[in-house]
Amino acid sequence: MARGWESKAVEDQQQEAEERARRKLAAESELSPEERARRERLDSLHLSRARILTQLEQATRPAHREMLQRTLRALEKEIDELG
Repeated sequence: MARGWESKAVEDQQQEAEERARRKLAAESELSPEERARRERLDSLHLSRARILTQLEQATRPAHREMLQRTLRALEKEIDELG
């Protein structure tokens, strides 16, 4: 009996996720091409920032750390300008 409730909960979660995805697609289709491009650029910048932060945590050489910090500052500046 518990399995039936569990599978129903999973099914509900999947339906909710599909509905959220449909709403997101509908909202994105209403955006202008410029706004869509801006959002895509922001997403890309956030992913790059996350990657640089991970690399910065692992970097040991001072020159490499400095280069990553400069890159991070540039990414954050561009994010602020677009945000």
